[in-house]
Amino acid sequence: MAKSRTISIIIAILLIFGLYMWGSSQFSLIEPVGRLTVTKLANPDMFPNHANAEVLAEYSAKKGSKCILVVHYGGDSNYRHFAQEDDLALNDVIVLELAFVDPSTFKTHIDWVEVIYTFLFGIPEDRYTYRADGIEFETLDEALDYINQLAKEYGQEGPIPMFYHGNVRTGEAYLNPGCGFPLYAQICWKYYGRAGAYYYIVKGLIWPFLSNRYYPYQISHLSDLQRLYNEGNLDYK
Repeated sequence: MAKSRTISIIIAILLIFGLYMWGSSQFSLIEPVGRLTVTKLANPDMFPNHANAEVLAEYSAKKGSKCILVVHYGGDSNYRHFAQEDDLALNDVIVLELAFVDPSTFKTHIDWVEVIYTFLFGIPEDRYTYRADGIEFETLDEALDYINQLAKEYGQEGPIPMFYHGNVRTGEAYLNPGCGFPLYAQICWKYYGRAGAYYYIVKGLIWPFLSNRYYPYQISHLSDLQRLYNEGNLDYK
């Protein structure tokens, strides 16, 4: 009986905390959703009419949001926003992109020290620069102000749903959170604090398992898709 009561109390606390996080998200700039994908089906994969864009537009349309944000590790892309149509939306959904860039080195691999440090302590304000639409920003506040103004230009009302890319170039994709995880965690931490960040990290890692219709194919063909991508055979011709 005591064990059952303890479990019930824990579940009740989690439900109350989840409802609190949901309520808080309705008054914030960003509503964290989670990991978008685990590997690429084509390259580039943030592109109109690509599988990722379809998933983003469908989610955005169901939420009644005109814009949606995807965050990345910064590579050589400009991370330009683009429009994606969806049958449920009256107008095209606008996919906004934002990357964090390590100014000391160019990298596209996952830095596990960076991931663990981010999870435990957050990201120092002056550690990275940021890029969206080819524009470089010195601080996260500047970058998010730009995203906010851009979303308003497209008629966004309410919080902007946010995914992190999640792509893994090599190796397993269960423990490896993939592309964009530190920036996702940083933004969650900024708006919802440490506890909120942990909540959205856990929730976000579960999202593709339950909600991305392409996930079963991606995970069952993971090594083949990674090999094809790294060999350049998934590039648009």
